[in-house]
Amino acid sequence: MSADHAARGLHVLVVGGGGREHALAWACSRSPLVSRVSCSPGNPGTAALGSNWSIAATDPAGITKLARSEAVDLVILGPDAAVAAGVGDALAAAGIRRFGPTRAAGELETSKAFAKRLMARVGIATAPFKVCREPDEALRELRRRDGPVVVKADGLALGKGAFVCRSPAEAAAVVERLMVMAELGDAGRSVVIEDCLQGDEVSLFAICDGERAVMLPPVCDYKRALDGDLGANTGGMGAYSPPRVAGADDLNRRALAEIVTPTLAEMARLGRPFQGCLYVGGMLVGDRISVLEFNVRFGDPETEVLLPLLADPVPLLWGAASGELPSPLAAVAPAASVGVVAVRAPYPEAVHAGGLVEGLEAAEALGCLIFQMGTSAAATGGVEVGGGRVLICVGTGVDLPAARGAAYAGLGQINFAGMRYRSDIAA
Repeated sequence: MSADHAARGLHVLVVGGGGREHALAWACSRSPLVSRVSCSPGNPGTAALGSNWSIAATDPAGITKLARSEAVDLVILGPDAAVAAGVGDALAAAGIRRFGPTRAAGELETSKAFAKRLMARVGIATAPFKVCREPDEALRELRRRDGPVVVKADGLALGKGAFVCRSPAEAAAVVERLMVMAELGDAGRSVVIEDCLQGDEVSLFAICDGERAVMLPPVCDYKRALDGDLGANTGGMGAYSPPRVAGADDLNRRALAEIVTPTLAEMARLGRPFQGCLYVGGMLVGDRISVLEFNVRFGDPETEVLLPLLADPVPLLWGAASGELPSPLAAVAPAASVGVVAVRAPYPEAVHAGGLVEGLEAAEALGCLIFQMGTSAAATGGVEVGGGRVLICVGTGVDLPAARGAAYAGLGQINFAGMRYRSDIAA
């Protein structure tokens, strides 16, 4: 970082408007390196931390113009849609420092077929798979497989493109919905069919500068809507760190050597150097970390649980964006973090907006962190439900029981119409 930047402090722009972006803005606002935080489009929570702008996260020209006009030093790309829209490319062309990949590097997430083929090419452990571009081809592949399978839409599907199928009939119905009925549009025109693995899932995060990487604390998340991992798949109902899995202390070392470093080398060889956050959705199968998927940005709701464990992530983000990644930053006290998502029922089957969110100040008074995910500013003041996943309440502590107790105590102060949350996060 130049002396000028250090002297005046950084102006950071976070692109996006959900809980992940609220957490990123919060972490940046706490950094002694940062003097100003902006978000676009942001939410009522980010508005309390700095300036919100009305430019969509998927508007490359608009985001670039904003960064120029407001003398932004670092742009952080939040959602996958911003990467797919080419926001990173536009910023790079304008010479604006950004944390997040180009569209070409983003294919690690935007194309499941591209990612799986890369894994196979460089020897990264992953489930046996087949890429199918026609419905008949997919049905033939299903007939030759025994046991449960996972059918994945090749493209972006807002976290709803993976289907665990316990029977051939169930899998065939998914193929019909994706490839014939086009329920997910272009995302499902081709699919990946793979074996269904069994094991402990874990989310791993690598901050990458194109050549090197620094691992952040691993996190476990919960996708199902209801207690006991029942109900429909969602964008995430909660998360915790550190993971309660065998070998957790060695996860990052193994992931860096077996997954992240080979991936970065192959992406550089392809002329698509990866810079940003590489999310590895892993499953512990025997003595191997098998990769379920790559994402090319921070996860949600994992980010909201992860960032409170770091003293200051800004040096890492700046270093990655500058191609000069610093030495690893150690996690600091608190040692554990638990986040519980509150939704408005009947999410995810339907999304309803409206009604005030009450008790935010009371929850924060207990020491909880509240990151807003689906909210809007009420005309009469305060915050109202925007629909779907509304907020996440994060508790921290010396261990998981303490952090879990803090999260649920804070959540007990909050109320809105149709409020529902899981009671078994980190249980």
